[in-house]
Amino acid sequence: MFDTHAHIHDRAFDADRDAMLARARDAGVERIMTIGTDLAASRAAREAAVRYGLDYSIGVHPHEAKDAPENLAAALDELLAEAGPKPPRAIGEIGLDYYYDHSPRDVQRAVMVAQLRFARERKMPVVFHQRDAFDDFRTILHEEAAGGLAGVVHCFTEGPEQARILVEEYGLRLGIGGVLTFKSAASVRDAVVAVGLDHIILETDCPYLAPVPYRGQRNEPAFIAATAGVLAETLGTTRDEVIRRTTATAKALFGA
Repeated sequence: MFDTHAHIHDRAFDADRDAMLARARDAGVERIMTIGTDLAASRAAREAAVRYGLDYSIGVHPHEAKDAPENLAAALDELLAEAGPKPPRAIGEIGLDYYYDHSPRDVQRAVMVAQLRFARERKMPVVFHQRDAFDDFRTILHEEAAGGLAGVVHCFTEGPEQARILVEEYGLRLGIGGVLTFKSAASVRDAVVAVGLDHIILETDCPYLAPVPYRGQRNEPAFIAATAGVLAETLGTTRDEVIRRTTATAKALFGA
């Protein structure tokens, strides 16, 4: 399995990071991508990736957009120059979050556009974050990536209509995690049926959003197997088939 969205460098794992990663390997997790959320976290993600043999991304999350440097492209280029033989696999997570509004909405939009242009110019895939901002998110995609884009909308929690738009109009993948297993997530289950398995990749977003039966606990990559099982039930296939095809899709997006 490939956990395409995790925060392995998060302080929540400081006490047992090595043991947690050992549990992931034992559960069949072969690859993990740890995700940058601002410049400092992007450097921490790279350090964790180098130390533990992981993949990583660099970018500025919409929560942190208010603190993004004025010349964001130059700052991201500096991160790329520092990377040496271990370059990031993607730009992200970037996007819009109108649920919390930790950054002003106009700033979120500007920072998303700047990073999306950066990724397209450097031909890198994008890890998107979108919460309660679908209309503005779609507008930016239409203006900046109408011809299609290599990327994933992580932690997808919308319904079938939004899923089809993202997949069919923009060629994006949907990152499916623990929310799929929640009783309240019928619309997400309908969405994965609507778009089909070949447009889906698995993630945990750990240490957040642990799936059932671990809900309420700190999430970790080993728990991705529970999500894979529910996804298989939802689509009427086997867990092995879910693992095989989501892993292939993730490798095609982020590199083998």
